[in-house]
Amino acid sequence: MSHTHEHKGELLNRVRRIAGQVQAVERALESEADCAKTLHLMAAIRGAVNGLMEQFIEAHAREHVAHPDLSDEARAQGVEELLQAIRRYSK
Repeated sequence: MSHTHEHKGELLNRVRRIAGQVQAVERALESEADCAKTLHLMAAIRGAVNGLMEQFIEAHAREHVAHPDLSDEARAQGVEELLQAIRRYSK
């Protein structure tokens, strides 16, 4: 997937930030932090994961569905992969 290679550094930074946010929730739970603070930390994680997912969906659609050099078979496969990911994500 060339689109992930082109943005590898950016994607890894986003994933590392999410990992740091998850660790913050773990620390909050271990220290019995205020419930509201912990909820805000978890909401931030959800937002960060949503942003990462949006970036991947867009890149996949552009590279594996809308790219003008794709065959009809490759385009159909790209659409199916995208739909499967969206179905799983929306559960």
